[in-house]
Amino acid sequence: MKLISWNVNGLRACLKKGFLEYFNEVSGDIFCVQETKLQEGQIDLELPGYFQYWNYAEKKGYSGTAIFTKIQPLTVQYGIGEAKHDKEGRVITLEFCDYYLVNVYTPNSQRELARLDYRLQWEDAFKNYLVNLDSEKPVIVCGDLNVAHKEIDLKNPKNNKRNAGFTEEERNKLTELLNAGFIDTFRYFYPDTEGAYTWWSYITKARERNAGWRIDYFLASQKLDNWLTDAEIHADIMGSDHCPVALKLAS
Repeated sequence: MKLISWNVNGLRACLKKGFLEYFNEVSGDIFCVQETKLQEGQIDLELPGYFQYWNYAEKKGYSGTAIFTKIQPLTVQYGIGEAKHDKEGRVITLEFCDYYLVNVYTPNSQRELARLDYRLQWEDAFKNYLVNLDSEKPVIVCGDLNVAHKEIDLKNPKNNKRNAGFTEEERNKLTELLNAGFIDTFRYFYPDTEGAYTWWSYITKARERNAGWRIDYFLASQKLDNWLTDAEIHADIMGSDHCPVALKLAS
């Protein structure tokens, strides 16, 4: 089974830059997207053979997530059940027979860390949500987590110590989540691989220089470690300032 996750940074724009070509070529069993930047009715996307689930932000042209799946889920939940965190369309959870799949677009702490306090509240609430799910059945989490966990996960760690996405506070929250029973699947397979990034700033031709950050992830419950067969970063796929990431499962 192959799972794909991609922050498309505006799905309508990405559709003009090869989204469907990649979607059809990769043929994922489950395909998750973040930052759709859509409202209901703004797009009619035909994906034969896939069930579609969308979570829209209240604010127009902002955030938003979607999941396209060949496998019909048992249940679907939008958000994490807390009103203050569920207005921006950031989470969709699908329940399958053997596991939950959670697609997430984590809030950015923004310039000058203007939203860091809220971000940390979100992190605690989201971790609690995942831990509760994990007590019922294993969980796979994918999406843009908006944090580079270790220095190996970005090109210039020394210059970004207090920048959004690489603060000690944000990195520690991801450590806490992993310590609560989750695996960073890419590092599970490739613990020492350098230069493996999923996001590059549009400024200063960062992608051409591979001056990037690894902020897009597949996390999995430790209970699923024997299901994991590979994790991939599809850095050659354009269409967004992020590239897709993939997880392959034995099941």
